[in-house]
Amino acid sequence: MANNLYQWLVVGIVAALHPFFVSVIELNHNAKGRSFETSIKVFNDDFEAALRKFGNTKIDLAKPADKAAVDKLIAKYIAQKLLVKVDGKTIELHYLGYEQKQESTWIYLETENIASVKKVEVNCSFLYDFQDKQINIFNVKANGMEQNYKLDYPKTTASFAF
Repeated sequence: MANNLYQWLVVGIVAALHPFFVSVIELNHNAKGRSFETSIKVFNDDFEAALRKFGNTKIDLAKPADKAAVDKLIAKYIAQKLLVKVDGKTIELHYLGYEQKQESTWIYLETENIASVKKVEVNCSFLYDFQDKQINIFNVKANGMEQNYKLDYPKTTASFAF
């Protein structure tokens, strides 16, 4: 928790001096529900710009002309930019949807039938195609423990043992 607070403090100081590009990716093992829940918080304008470039199309997350097409594009983008392994096996992140809260977009994903977690590995290039100053902060929870890690462009991998 202190590490997470420190990271946010540093990001806050940097933001006061220069523009910053950050997302928060939370990975949570729900032992009772036997699922692996993922949520991503990202700035609206950054995510729209990345999706525009990725899909070569106009994107308005607040008022999508075709919500189903936007959902499909988001799912495809995340499938290419975020790979998660649990105990050495790649899991499929099932896209559930997104919602906007003020200046942020929250994206929700879930993987079912994950009974236990000993190790989580991520390969993430989320928004790296948009900005080479991108920072992806990971909060990973399993077995009553929480670990945090910050991936700075161009670094893409992190590992968490529980």
